[in-house]
Amino acid sequence: MALSMDKIMGIQQHTLGIRTQRAELIANNIANADTPGYKAKGLDFQQALQQAQRGIETHKMARTHEKHFNVEIKPQGTEKFRVPNQPDTGDGNTVDVQLEQNLYAQNALEYEMTMNFLDGKISGVKKALGGGQ
Repeated sequence: MALSMDKIMGIQQHTLGIRTQRAELIANNIANADTPGYKAKGLDFQQALQQAQRGIETHKMARTHEKHFNVEIKPQGTEKFRVPNQPDTGDGNTVDVQLEQNLYAQNALEYEMTMNFLDGKISGVKKALGGGQ
């Protein structure tokens, strides 16, 4: 009987990648908090998870020359502009730094929780195979 990593890891393997992508989006929002006209982005976690489970992933085009652009095609609908909770400050920027910091901290905890869960799964598999004590 062959082991299927998809069955062993379950949904957690997909959530890890999505949490990484979410951390990058939030970090970009924080980095652009003072950029006029920048619109804060968020990630529709449920939609991204469904796409990851169906095998719809981000695709990158190969660069054949150092002057070519890095082109990345992301699945439709996972990144969305965040609806601002605060009035416009006059520069068109919609980043709420406190909200973004809170979201980043929450995402970091969820990422760590996912890593701990996967670590437990891997330890269990190693014990089952006789490789762990």
